[in-house]
Amino acid sequence: MKSTRFEAGAPSPLDRQAEACDPLDKHQIAALVAQDIPPGAYVNLGIGQPTLVAEHLPTYSGVVLHTENGMLNMGPAALDGQGDPDLTNAGKVPVTELPGASYFHHADSFAMMRGGHLDVCVLGAFQVSAAGDLANWHTGAPGAIPAVGGAMDLAIGAKQVFVMMTLFTKTGEPKLVPQCTYPLTGLGCVHRVFTDYAVFEISSLGVTVRQTFGITFDDLVGRLDVPLIAGQS
Repeated sequence: MKSTRFEAGAPSPLDRQAEACDPLDKHQIAALVAQDIPPGAYVNLGIGQPTLVAEHLPTYSGVVLHTENGMLNMGPAALDGQGDPDLTNAGKVPVTELPGASYFHHADSFAMMRGGHLDVCVLGAFQVSAAGDLANWHTGAPGAIPAVGGAMDLAIGAKQVFVMMTLFTKTGEPKLVPQCTYPLTGLGCVHRVFTDYAVFEISSLGVTVRQTFGITFDDLVGRLDVPLIAGQS
């Protein structure tokens, strides 16, 4: 994708795109993430909304899903009443198994994560910085329960880190920020951010807006305190 920098107020192809659609729901975001996962990739889906990506992977994509509690070739979530209590993902959600699925010790699973054997991980986030820093385990708020899990291992060990999140908090504060104010999970590890309003690419060039949904590029510039590059096909 070729990218060019646009000043606020300048016409952008992204503005015309935004006029034709609404912000995405969590399943639509998950479908976008699934489209960007290369065929045959080994992928870890983080706890929460990222697990929805499993529902949108093409049947013959060859993507192998890894779960940190010790399984390869995990399938989509099990339907109500059809789950096996001994077959869950890292979030304790009942899942299915695909042909060729395998099981192994927790330590072996983390060795895969830390050893660079995963092509992509998809994580949720409280904040992502313009430099690709990730904060997703603790808000630092008094009384909040930290949830480290394997996020730090995934953020550093996976070859590509995709983040799936809402672009704004419930009070309207941006979650894509110049610098993270929450405790960090990893530095400079995020490559792509999928949100309800836009998809962002983070690279040495800066933050490129690949797609927008229900918002114009100019409005994004006005609501985010982050320099943005408008992507063009």
